Amino acid sequence: MELAKKVISAELIHFESHFREAVKSRVALLDRIMEYIVKRKGKQLRPMFVLLSARMGGSVNDSTYRAASLVELLHTATLVHDDVVDDAMERRGFFSINALWKNKIAVLVGDYLLSKGLLLSLNNKDHEVLRILSEAVRLMSEGELLQIEKSRNLNLQESVYYDIINGKTASLLASACAAGASTTFTDPAQVETMRLFGEKVGMAFQIKDDLFDYGTQDVGKPTGNDIKEKKLTLPLIYTLNNCSPDLRRKIVYIVKNENTQKDKVQFVIQAVEEAGGIRYATEKMLAFRDEALALLHQFPDSPVRAALEELVRYTTDRKY
Repeated sequence: MELAKKVISAELIHFESHFREAVKSRVALLDRIMEYIVKRKGKQLRPMFVLLSARMGGSVNDSTYRAASLVELLHTATLVHDDVVDDAMERRGFFSINALWKNKIAVLVGDYLLSKGLLLSLNNKDHEVLRILSEAVRLMSEGELLQIEKSRNLNLQESVYYDIINGKTASLLASACAAGASTTFTDPAQVETMRLFGEKVGMAFQIKDDLFDYGTQDVGKPTGNDIKEKKLTLPLIYTLNNCSPDLRRKIVYIVKNENTQKDKVQFVIQAVEEAGGIRYATEKMLAFRDEALALLHQFPDSPVRAALEELVRYTTDRKY
């Protein structure tokens, strides 16, 4: 991501001050928690997509910075709430908010982040940015609930899997690109192109995340965790739809009833590998990446376009 950081280095510094200002409160406890969150923010991938998408259409402005802050606030709120739901004690190698301050405070912190983001846009009359991101929140909730609903019977078609990850992951990245573009582009068709671009990147990003569950890299979550949580991801879906009936029954039984036994989980991982599930998912991930690049290449060559291309390739090449 070095080129991206170089191209928008000044904007990223300015964004940091905007974000710090956006999370300020009148409650000492909240300010301590916000400071903890700010110091442990991740790679800031989504704000970078906001800023670079805006730069594709012109110069970054105050509305762009507010859009980037809103995206980061919403994303952070969902992570805080996810850790409560998953009873996760760590986030990016550090204690989660619920681990340090318990679930009730963590839920309220997530709600606070969400409300701050909404007010940031409303108070500045960034109605189009707010509309774009509100749609993302709806899709993310629907995607998560659809995954919960479908995981009960372990009978998931590939098309439904794409619906799930489009909602729970790709929608926020699509909205980040659309929100940034909406602050500089005047042609709605170009904003829509950037939205579609972000959606394709988000699809590739989630498939890469799902592939980590079948690898050996230290990615901040245990290998085989999706199997333990009975989540049907693309490598497993492909395997279940293309293996023998006997093997299918055995895998389904393990995922339903023996998903906490390490040797059984390892059996499923090996079966997925041997059935070609990992290869198939990798091919689909790269197809989404190439669709994203094709959309990006509708715009003239420039350092900003090159920086976005670097970010796209990072999503599929990253090691964690």
